[in-house]
Amino acid sequence: MSDKLKVMRAQVKEELNHIRRGDLPQNELRMFYWLTRMNSLGKKGKVNQTKEDILKTAIADIRKTHPDFEPMYDKSFFKLD
Repeated sequence: MSDKLKVMRAQVKEELNHIRRGDLPQNELRMFYWLTRMNSLGKKGKVNQTKEDILKTAIADIRKTHPDFEPMYDKSFFKLD
């Protein structure tokens, strides 16, 4: 595993510490966040995509199948509008 990949994984793992585990939709949020955030940090990632941008996208995606979903995350860490 490359050093860059190790750094990316460590960063996203730390960020996931601020998104709680829970029921199925909550765990789907964590999974979607992990995949999307890793992609955003990679070579082909979109420029200036923040952790908040990724979380907003993940929440919107989960709400497509779970419209009443209320995400549990550290609001002091993720500064959403």
